[in-house]
Parts: sequence; C-alpha cells; structure tokens
Amino acid sequence: MLHEDGAEAHLQEPLILERVEKESEKKWYTVVSERAKKHCSCSPQKAKSKILGFVPILKWLPHYKLREWILGDIMSGIIVGILLVPQSIAYSLLASQDPIYGLYTSFFSSIIYAILGSSRHISVGIFGVLCLLVGQVVDRELALAGYLPESSTGINNTESLLAGQENSSAVACDRSCYAITVGATVTFTAGIYQVLMGLLQVGFVSVYLSDSLLSGFATGASLTILTSQLKYLLGLKIPRPQGWFTLFKTWYGLFANLAQTNICDLITSLVCLAVLIPAKELNDRFKSKLKAPIPFELFVVIVATLASHFGHFNSEYGSGVAGDIPTGFLPPQLPAWKLIPNVAVDAFSIAIVGFAITVSLSEMFAKKHGYTVDANQEMYAIGFCNILPSFFRCFTTSAALTKTLVKESTGCQTQMSGLVTAVVLLLVLLVIAPLFYSLQKCVLAVIIVVNLRGALRKFRDLPRMWHVNRIDAAIWLITMATSALVNTELGLLVGVLVSAFFVLGRTQQAQVLELGRTPTREHYENVSSYHGLRTHSGVAVFRYGAPLYYANQSLFKKSLYKCAALNPVREKAQRLKFKNKKQEAGEMPKGKSEDQLSTENEAEAAASVTVMLEERSPIAVRSLVIDCSGVLFLDTAGVNALKEVRKDYREVAVEVLLAQCNTSVLESLERGGYYDSEKDGEVGKNNLIFFTITDAVNYVQRLNVPNGDCGNKS
Repeated sequence: MLHEDGAEAHLQEPLILERVEKESEKKWYTVVSERAKKHCSCSPQKAKSKILGFVPILKWLPHYKLREWILGDIMSGIIVGILLVPQSIAYSLLASQDPIYGLYTSFFSSIIYAILGSSRHISVGIFGVLCLLVGQVVDRELALAGYLPESSTGINNTESLLAGQENSSAVACDRSCYAITVGATVTFTAGIYQVLMGLLQVGFVSVYLSDSLLSGFATGASLTILTSQLKYLLGLKIPRPQGWFTLFKTWYGLFANLAQTNICDLITSLVCLAVLIPAKELNDRFKSKLKAPIPFELFVVIVATLASHFGHFNSEYGSGVAGDIPTGFLPPQLPAWKLIPNVAVDAFSIAIVGFAITVSLSEMFAKKHGYTVDANQEMYAIGFCNILPSFFRCFTTSAALTKTLVKESTGCQTQMSGLVTAVVLLLVLLVIAPLFYSLQKCVLAVIIVVNLRGALRKFRDLPRMWHVNRIDAAIWLITMATSALVNTELGLLVGVLVSAFFVLGRTQQAQVLELGRTPTREHYENVSSYHGLRTHSGVAVFRYGAPLYYANQSLFKKSLYKCAALNPVREKAQRLKFKNKKQEAGEMPKGKSEDQLSTENEAEAAASVTVMLEERSPIAVRSLVIDCSGVLFLDTAGVNALKEVRKDYREVAVEVLLAQCNTSVLESLERGGYYDSEKDGEVGKNNLIFFTITDAVNYVQRLNVPNGDCGNKS
C-alpha cells in the first residue's frame, strides 16, 4: 500500500460497525401484562410517590421556608387579590354572567391550583380569551332556549322567559340562572376533557401549539373582545351576534344603533380610559422601581361606584350597572347533563386553549427560576380547577400572563400566595361585594379593554417577526385573522392546520444539493454555498435534507435527477428510441440474434450517456453518493423511491451508494427490501451503505481505478 496523498485515501478500508441485536418483539398480551403489573402494582413507597406527585402541596409545604418566603408570598397574594376583584367582576360581563360568579371562579381556582399545581409562580383564574369563548356558548344556548336578549331583560332579571314549552319544563330558572348553568356545564365538560388527557398522558400535545400560533390566536380573540365591549362603552343595549363573522356583525350593530348612545356611559368610559391607560403605562415604565404595581383599577372602581351611587346614574340617566351582588356562597348543584351534547365541541376547544396557555406559562416561569413542571400534572390541576368549581356556579379558568407577571414581580415564592389571594377574595365575597351594586358596566368594559393592551401590542412586533421568520409571521397572521374576522374557535383549528401545512411544505421544498470536500479535512458541504470545495473524479456527492416519505418522494427524485444533470428514465427512453430507429432503418446485421443486438445497442446508449456526462464534467460520473444525514426517517414510499433511483441509474451504468444513514433509516431500508438478495447479498450491504461519505467515495474510486494503476492493493 502506498502512502501518497490520494493513494492512501483510495485504499483506506471503509468503517464497519456491528449492530447491537435488538430484543425480539414481545407479543401484545405480554406487553399489556407487563404494563399492568408496572402500573397496578402497589407498595408503600410507590403509593407515597403517587400521592405526592398528584398533590404537590404535600411535597413542598413540609419544606416551606417560613422566614424566607412568607413575606413575599403574602405580599404577592394580597396584591394579586386586589387586582382580581375588579377584573373578576369585569370579565364576568365578557362571559355573559353576573359579577358574583366571576368572584366565585377566581376564589375556587386559586385554592385548587395551589393544592394541585406544579408551578410555583403562575396565577390561575379568569382569562379573557376563555371568557369570550364561554360567553359565546352561553349566548347561543340562551337564544336556543328562547330567552330574550339582555337588552330586553337586563342581566339580573327574575322572570322566566322561556319561549318553548319543551324547555320550560326542563329548566325552571330565570335568564341569569340559565346562563350560569350553561357556563358551569361548559366548564365541567372542559375539565373532564383535561383530566382525561392527563390520564392518557397526552400532555405532549402542547408542543404542537407553537408560540406564534397561540399569540396570533390570543391577538385575534382580543380584537373580538375589544369589539364586543364597545357597546358597553357607548351604553348600547344590543345582543351579541352569533355564528361566523361576528366582528363585522358587531360593528354593523354598533353603527346602526349609534344614535342611541348613552351620553352618561360614554363620558364615564372616556374619563376612565383617560385615567387607566396612562396609569397602566406608568406601572409598566416604573415596574423595576416599584415594589408592587399600583392598583389603579381598584381605585377607579371605587371612585366610579361612589359617583354612580350618589349621582343616581342608573335611575336618572339609564346607565347600566352591575346590580345586586349577594354575599356568601350558593349551595352546590350538578351540571345540566342534557346540555353536554350541545356544548361538547365548544368545551373541547376551550379545554385545549386553557391547557396550552397554562402549560406554556408554567414551563416559561419554571425555566426562568430553575425548576421543572409536569405537563400531565398541569393537565390534572387545570382540569380540577374547572370540574370542582363548576358545581359552585363557576366558569372556565386558566393561567393568565398579566397576573402571573405581577405575582412573580411582587416576591412570590410558592403557591402559598394563591391561598392568600383566596383569602382576599373570600373577604370580598362575604363582606364587600354588595357595595359594588352601583358600579357601571361601562367601567367594567374599560377595565377589560385596557387589559388588552399587551395582546394588541403584538401588531407592533409584526415587522420584527417577519424579519426573523416569515413562516412564523404567516402563521401568526393567518391565525389572528381567522380568529378575529371569521370565528374564534375556528381560528385555533386553522392555526394548527396551517402550522402542519408549513411543516409539510418545508419537507417538500428541500432540494438535493451537490457536495464538495474541503481541501484540508474529510468534510463535505454544499458547493454553491462555500468557496474552495473540491469535487471527485468520477464520483458525485449529493445531500438531501428532509425526511423521505410519500409526500415528497417524487420531488426528491426530480431534484436528484436535475442536480445530477442525468435523468436515467429519460436516457432509457432515448435508448429505446435509438433501438427502434435502428430497426426501422433495417440495420440489423445478419448472423446476430436480437439479444446480441440489444446488448450492442445498450453499449451504444451507455456511450451516449457518457458523452452527455462529459459535457457536465471532464470525467464521466460513474457513481453517485447520497448523504442521508438529513433524512430523519423513511416510509414505504421513501424506500421504494431509493430502490427506483438505484435501479434506474444502474441501467445506465451509474452506481448509487448511501452514506451516513441513521439507525431508523437503516432499519427501514432492511424491512423494505432495499438490499437485493440476488445482486447484493449479505456481504453487499456494506458496499451499498457507508457510515461516512469518505468511505463511500474511496470505495467507488477504488472500483473505478483501471487495472495496473498504482492505487490498487498489492
């Protein structure tokens, strides 16, 4: 063996590794039996671990550092509780419920998540997007049940307004009662979905909802929320439109009824906006210097309530007010089982949105503070935050970013702060709630609108998003536009489908690239992207950077043939055409059989192929090496595509070899019959697939060296 550069490379033996033998596949009943024993077996230690995992408070509470953590937890709990009072009352309006039910919802969810949640920092309670989704279902079911719109009855009417005789026997309560019955049933059903997903260990589904998708969905829903609150800002009493294109329907209703604007509500709204928007901006600007955000919302609610009460805004000017807010708790009641089929589909989308937002926020803050959360446990926690409160007339909850940021910035260490928040809300429920009787609905609408600033600011980030990644920006735009302009729930589905479409589209846009070797190392890169790369005589190296499956296998072959400047299918057609012309011209020599003539014609066709290849390169390409390092997996169509490529090129005297295949690809090739038993055999596998590109190139170069060349083995 010579040790000259190039000669040594030509003679270097390829790398051969011995695969680890896999265990024989077990029969299905054996697998089921083993898993049943694993999950159903019980020991004191396993039982303790399961209980502590399902009820995390039992794990962290005994190790609670009282002196270090209690002050921060109490401070953050009180501040979040103060912020939740006006927001809970306001978002009840968005969910088409009485104010008291928003306070119930925040109270119960704070307690349950503190017990079952695995995140130390997130605040679970009322979330605007979920309130919108619940409100849409409630309004639809109210209309189907025959209740008159709120504009005709008022939110706290006590007269049964069922139009259909069938429904009057099934539901004997007023509009407010039926509204919370629908809301609680939706909440119960969504919670069941979430707990079932936790039992099935499908917490991983959250990874399919990208940040751009969730952000676009939240922004689109925020536009719908903003539009839905304009009627309260103007004091208009118009019903919420149902179905698709509600944004356009709402604007049409607003313009059609603009002459009926309540001047008192309009002035109050403008004054509250003039106060809250700059106040919120001050809180954001000086949040690093403030130990806690100033609760301007609470101040506005107190002042507005006093002004409305002593100014007699309701009786004198017809301004809509919150009305009677009772103290204490109502006895628990079961959901309306007959309503579940009507709301099952809506509840599923609500369950997915609530879970995805909760998990994304909990993982974000856990990563920031150096601990981990369990996605499936979060599914359980948020599921029970919906199931249990639904018996006490509550509606759907999830984590909320704004309150979570406030909670974190004010010193929260554990979910003890959630229990403190529950104490603050309990005080309001037992003592203070009736004092908000005269609070105008327009003030509540202002609070909702002002809290949409964060989601609406995403429009300012769109140019930057477009510059960073146009696909993510497109997903954001499509999801946002569908959620806002067409239908909120449809926006989520369209966002998921568009995301999947773009993922598939990326695999179909992958192109075969020609590779060259660096002068100093055995490394190959795209020749069109880097200078100074060298190609090999008689060998062309290509790379395909995507999975090879049914959707892109034809594109792979087309791209390979184009990049190689040799389409074997076309060459075979030209060969057949050449043979037919010979026969038509009568150029069949005597004394030769058709098989002999066919062999000679094939030789001539192969020569013509060589001539064409020489136009591409001074030396004809006799071998193709495909770098499969970017091919993550193969399906049956992908294996067949590689078999067809190898077969087609062999017929024009060009050998195809694969390099750098992962184990999944190797197994797929073996199961798919890529190794031809007659031609390749067991030994031939190593001559078809190599662990490195260099080994593949050296192998074909050694085969192509003419007899007597000094590069041959001695």
